[in-house]
Amino acid sequence: MSEKKIKTSSGIEIKEVYTEEKSIELPGEFPFTRGIQKDMYRGRMWTMRQYAGFSTASESNKRYHYLLSQGTTGLSVAFDLPTQIGYDSDHMMSEGEVGKVGVAIDSLKDMEILFDGIDLQKVTSSMTINATAPILLAMYICLAKKQGADLKQISGTIQNDILKEYAARGTYIYPPKASMRLITDVFEYCSIELPKWNTISISGYHIREAGSTAVQELAFTLANGKAYLQAAMQKGLDINVFAKRLSFFFNCHNNFFEEIAKFRAARRMWAKLTQSLGATDPAAQKLRFHTQTGGSTLTAQQPLNNVIRVSNQAMAAVLGGTQSLHTNGFDEALSLPTESAAKVALRTQQIIAFESGVTDTVDPLAGSYFVEALTDEVEAAAWKYIDIIDAKGGSVAAIEEGYIQNEIAASAYQYQTEIENGESILVGVNKYVDAEGIKPEGFRVDDSIRKVQIDKLISLRAERDALAVEKALLGLTDAVKQGLNTMPYIISAVEVYATLGEIADAFRKEFGEY
Repeated sequence: MSEKKIKTSSGIEIKEVYTEEKSIELPGEFPFTRGIQKDMYRGRMWTMRQYAGFSTASESNKRYHYLLSQGTTGLSVAFDLPTQIGYDSDHMMSEGEVGKVGVAIDSLKDMEILFDGIDLQKVTSSMTINATAPILLAMYICLAKKQGADLKQISGTIQNDILKEYAARGTYIYPPKASMRLITDVFEYCSIELPKWNTISISGYHIREAGSTAVQELAFTLANGKAYLQAAMQKGLDINVFAKRLSFFFNCHNNFFEEIAKFRAARRMWAKLTQSLGATDPAAQKLRFHTQTGGSTLTAQQPLNNVIRVSNQAMAAVLGGTQSLHTNGFDEALSLPTESAAKVALRTQQIIAFESGVTDTVDPLAGSYFVEALTDEVEAAAWKYIDIIDAKGGSVAAIEEGYIQNEIAASAYQYQTEIENGESILVGVNKYVDAEGIKPEGFRVDDSIRKVQIDKLISLRAERDALAVEKALLGLTDAVKQGLNTMPYIISAVEVYATLGEIADAFRKEFGEY
């Protein structure tokens, strides 16, 4: 137990952990319902991230330096749609999308600009990237090498969760089995070369954004996690090693107590699930997760109401025991977040952390009749879904059959129906509506960004060693055919400034598109 003494404003000392006399479950101990660390935020505050990336690498770099100056403790990179689906900015499919929903990254040159002046050994970076995750990770590794960093000390996360792309989000490129191979290649490579890197962030966030319920988000996410565990074990990897580097990414919506119960149930379920597959090391049984407040809960009507929604959701994430948190800007239903909205979102986290007092003791809602019962009920309902998915042959089979997609679609339809008939209330949307709402000026990315990126690509291709690029891409193709781990070959291609699109096309040639 920590010796740190914390008191209320009235001078009442707060204990680190509160339990009933009969209670034997403690935080930091299996099954981790109450938290993965015994002292939680008394020992270490959650990482405060703000998801950011837009326009060019240069513009995004300015935003990162601003956020770091305001107190963020980790970076979270948003990539534009062409980057996510493996197209360079000059590809015809990229037209109208370059730099719009995230930053455009075409080559290692862009990555060098994106993190200019940022020490990768001192800052953790989370990258929301899936189909092209191995390529972006390779660029990050190459940049870290250029900075002289010790790769054994580099820490961060790539999302790298392709199963939820097929089920909910859509930014996949290759067929499921080929995609699973690339993911396990990353697991295997990083377990040796980047031992502190989180090789996958198994995402319930996008499942929830697509319209699932809280229980479905939990169940489908853990079922996908189980599929990744099994795929890695089939490749001969030790669950007690690679499972330590798996993390999760959950949504947090408006139903305060249900969200808290969901997070508590998630830890308990993952501990049981990993144990059932042979994990004996407690570190391999712990569910570590990042939370983002619910993007789909934000309203374009009366956008300042979103400040309250985000605060409510952030508080639930903290009371649920998150390890990392991103709070949305109040104007994100209208555009990319403005700088002022991003600051308010960050200040929301800081006020919860340092003014609310909820971080003073571990799992302060433990023992609540309602929270404990709801945790049990959420868990039981989620296991029912997992049993159905297991009976279908696991997540890949359930996705190929369309089961998970159909369940999400049915829930989304039901929720929309409830909004339209007034059964569910959205303040400012179907109740307490203003005749004229005040809308803040949105943040827009100009289409001219594409020309900037194309000009950079023309210069890059003129300056680089074309023969070295051709040789590296042929080496990658041969590695794919021979069943070798592709990560060293991707890194070799990145180092000679092969573009993201060229590397993705090498995989397209061998795997095809889905």
